[in-house]
Amino acid sequence: MLRSTFKIPALLAGAALALTACGVTGTESEAGADGATTGAAEAGPLTDKRIMVPNSAGGGYDQTARTAAQVMEETGISSGMEVFNLEGAGGTVGLARTVSETGNGDLAMLMGLGVVGASYTNESEATLTETTPLAKLIEEPGAVMVPADSEFQTIDDLVEAWKADPGGLSVGGGSSPGGPDHLLPMQLAQAVGVDPAAVNFVSYDGGGDLLPAILGSKLDFATSGAGEFKDQIETGEIRVLAVSSEEPVEGIDAPTLTEAGIDLVFTNWRGIVAPPEIEDADRDAWIAALEEMHASPEWEAALEKNGWTDAFITGDEYAEFLTEQDERVADVLTELGLA
Repeated sequence: MLRSTFKIPALLAGAALALTACGVTGTESEAGADGATTGAAEAGPLTDKRIMVPNSAGGGYDQTARTAAQVMEETGISSGMEVFNLEGAGGTVGLARTVSETGNGDLAMLMGLGVVGASYTNESEATLTETTPLAKLIEEPGAVMVPADSEFQTIDDLVEAWKADPGGLSVGGGSSPGGPDHLLPMQLAQAVGVDPAAVNFVSYDGGGDLLPAILGSKLDFATSGAGEFKDQIETGEIRVLAVSSEEPVEGIDAPTLTEAGIDLVFTNWRGIVAPPEIEDADRDAWIAALEEMHASPEWEAALEKNGWTDAFITGDEYAEFLTEQDERVADVLTELGLA
């Protein structure tokens, strides 16, 4: 298997589009080898900053943004940090807002693989090429989940039924086509011998909207990050049939796909960007604050609590990562006829 943050099976591998995002250069603080600033902002805590979540409350973006803001507030890294939601079109409404806020160093947007895909499938005029990369924060494996009363007790049960009637089973995800909750079942389908074009995928605008669909048995199964549904998994309202990580996930009684004999490893990610053309001082202040947050024991505890994998990078390294992800998503969607 090829292990990568966004694993593309042979049918879907490739590259089609480059994202040219500026790196980070230090002004008042010393820049590291990757272009990221080091140390806390010399001017003191960030004040009156805002983080936009481009989908509904309760989803993975929302959890990540609010956790980051809470840690920065509790540790004195920021003061008056506001998190707000701006839903729509798989995150591209929020992306358009971010791009329109040219020069606004007080705003940032929590985003990830879902926004990358939605920018193509929704034919967004605003693109990630126009934003200012700040930091990649976390990675998270996906999970194949069913409601408690589902007839499927194992991933093998699900695959057998899916192969027998590919279009007859509905799979839901909290992202638009091209996002992680869509790409996972598409790649899973290919891995088990189901035509991805036949998959009956139902898109929801974030985990907050997906949850009632799972609990209400409106779907045969769902694919998303398990951390978003931790409470329902612990109470037994949702059962996890398999996780897409290389290793089993602590606290989840389910095999990995590879343990179940399915050759697939898939990992989602989340990061943060700012509007175009912000001042270097604002960009450096954001990155320095995020670096200080990342180094705190409070953030380490949050990673463990939510089952997130630390994947922190900034500057040129983050810009290069966004380029790679953008290229891969573009090619996958082209192969599927969605871009």
